Amino acid sequence: MVRLCFLFFIICSSFFSSQKRDSAELISEVTIDAYRKPASYITSTKSVSVVSKELLNQNIPERMLESINQVAGARMEERSPGSYRISVRGSTLRSPFGVRNIKVYLDDFILSDASGNTYFNLISPELINRMEIYKGPEGGDFGAATGGTLLLQTRSSENRSAHLSAGSYGTFNQSFDVSKQAGNHFFEIFQNYYRTDSYRAQSAVERKQIFLKDRFQYSTKGTLNAMVLWSDLDYETPGGLTLDQMYSDRRQSRPATTTLPGAKEQNAGIRNKMILAGLSHQYNLTPEWSHFVLLQGSYVDFENPFITNFENRFERNFAWRTHLTYEKKWNNLALAWRLGFEGGVNTIFIKNYDNKRGSEGNAQNFDRLQNSSGFYFISQKVNFGEKLFTDLSLSLNYNRYQWEKLFPVVESGNVHFKNQWLPNIGLTYLIGKGFSVRAKIGKGNSSPTNEEIRSSNQEFNFSLVPEYGWNKEIAVRKQFGNLFFVEAGYFDFRMKNAIVRRQNEKGQEFFMNQGGTIQKGVEVLLESKKINLQNTFFSHFKLRLSGSFYQFEFENYKQGNTDFSGNDVTGVPSTTVNSLLNFVFFNKLSVDYSHFYTSKIPLNDANSVWAESTLIGNIRFGFPVKIEKTDMDVYLQIQNLYNSEYVLGFDTNAFGNRFYNPAAKRSFIAGVKVNF
Repeated sequence: MVRLCFLFFIICSSFFSSQKRDSAELISEVTIDAYRKPASYITSTKSVSVVSKELLNQNIPERMLESINQVAGARMEERSPGSYRISVRGSTLRSPFGVRNIKVYLDDFILSDASGNTYFNLISPELINRMEIYKGPEGGDFGAATGGTLLLQTRSSENRSAHLSAGSYGTFNQSFDVSKQAGNHFFEIFQNYYRTDSYRAQSAVERKQIFLKDRFQYSTKGTLNAMVLWSDLDYETPGGLTLDQMYSDRRQSRPATTTLPGAKEQNAGIRNKMILAGLSHQYNLTPEWSHFVLLQGSYVDFENPFITNFENRFERNFAWRTHLTYEKKWNNLALAWRLGFEGGVNTIFIKNYDNKRGSEGNAQNFDRLQNSSGFYFISQKVNFGEKLFTDLSLSLNYNRYQWEKLFPVVESGNVHFKNQWLPNIGLTYLIGKGFSVRAKIGKGNSSPTNEEIRSSNQEFNFSLVPEYGWNKEIAVRKQFGNLFFVEAGYFDFRMKNAIVRRQNEKGQEFFMNQGGTIQKGVEVLLESKKINLQNTFFSHFKLRLSGSFYQFEFENYKQGNTDFSGNDVTGVPSTTVNSLLNFVFFNKLSVDYSHFYTSKIPLNDANSVWAESTLIGNIRFGFPVKIEKTDMDVYLQIQNLYNSEYVLGFDTNAFGNRFYNPAAKRSFIAGVKVNF
């Protein structure tokens, strides 16, 4: 792969003199939204990566894994189809599945609940038109999280399209999208249906989704946004295998033992229905002053037939956000000041039964949990002479919960975590056009989620406390002419009271605070423009190369009489290198050739079991077809091009060494996207 990249560097250089200015935006001129705090990428003080529509096209219909994994410092894992984890700088230490310790927003709206859990797998990749990934704590703008923040954005321009695809293992996907400006309204209607039998036994997936939004510009000063998202996800969970079981039959689900039934026998899976609706309002009071307010609510119906029980969860969520902004520009000075609040309440009713082959049996435990959280924040941006850019923010965060045992015993109580002040300071200096250096320091805090306070062992854990830590980083961004963009950064994050996952002999999980972590790393990105090679056969070329190089270790971590201090942090590879090469032939045929290298991974805290390193290749062929006013993109995607045997998501610290969830061998997806 290195030789191939070097070869194309030479090719690019030979055509440099004839390179014409691309009509597309320069990389250094990309604007980030930062939740209504726009800034150019080159001058931003944030540790942020932008996932463009071009990168999102690398995804297969069920997930956003391919595009997220092209970002240095971000990693998405798939334990089984439909069951995902997202890690930003190793933040999945405590996540057996799902997204925790990362805030997620969809346009103006908040996908994460008040406890910090996000049902990310309910979102169709095709709904998302752009993504911003913020790495590390951003407490002054987004509140309590030590991992990072994801801002997902839907379409903001007119579009009429339909998509149909099919592929290996019974995969079928259909969607349509209509986005249109009609007078003062910009509306979008999106619908998606997806299903697959998947590679392993007991791993079928079915997802249905409808998304509606309306942006109403009712005056020159005011805009009202409305949104409704409905999603219905049903996926089977095959369970983890031991190494011997994986070598014996990669496609089997977790088999039965002498004491416990298997995943297929118990019809193990997740059935998750959610509806989310909200309103947001932006009003410009004067040329300098503006006000924003958001109100939203959601309902979740969650079922989880598991090996040892059948769990029902009914969740009600309510959230709000408001801020007052002042902006003023003078000759050599620009000021932006913001004062606001974001809060939420999550009420969850949990019912556990015996699992009778996928149906409810005798009652085990009924509990209720209500989590309330929020943060007051103030931020100030001051730019001096278009050279020095500063961003100072501070938030006061609170988190508390009330718990009730309803059956078979009746008890109740409440826990209030200590309020946390979270400061963030960022500085960027523009050395020259397209060349900046930045420095940042900030504190992060992350409280236990509902699923950690009351985990699958059906016990409340009142001893859990939030994890917290300070993050420091420096970075440089450089645009080389109109051809290449390079970014390199170093960070040092020290976390205390790290929340780690454990499993009992039944495979039920529980969590505890254990010491801390020392997390140091370097992240790099090299990206080229789309280079016009002035050649009919080999028309265009583009390169993207990213890498993460980490040294993550436990600190003051003892388990009984065993000291794990100095061990590598579980589940985090020390090195990941990802590349995407785009070729265009005959000004028509587009070829995206991507690679994902992951170094070996420690699978338990003792570092006694490691996963081997992997190199996975994907390729996508796209060919545009135009029929009168209709544009079509006919494509073929080949996943796992080299037919490797690998695991895309491990069950770390699994009891009985059931770490392994084998990923699919080589697979194919063919489809057509039609723009009307």
